[in-house]
Amino acid sequence: MATQKMLKVTLLKSKHGRLKRHRACVAGLGLRKIRQTVIVVDTPENRGMINKVSYLVSVEEV
Repeated sequence: MATQKMLKVTLLKSKHGRLKRHRACVAGLGLRKIRQTVIVVDTPENRGMINKVSYLVSVEEV
């Protein structure tokens, strides 16, 4: 069984005052507070959400 690649995503800027779709992407990634970090699976869906809000988050491979 192959291990899945994981991504460590950290919210760096506030989601307040952003587009509704961008706030939805941040919520979809499981982020609520500034400087909160979550680990998500590296899937095309998660990559798409990260790319959409790339100006709000930082990403590292785990």
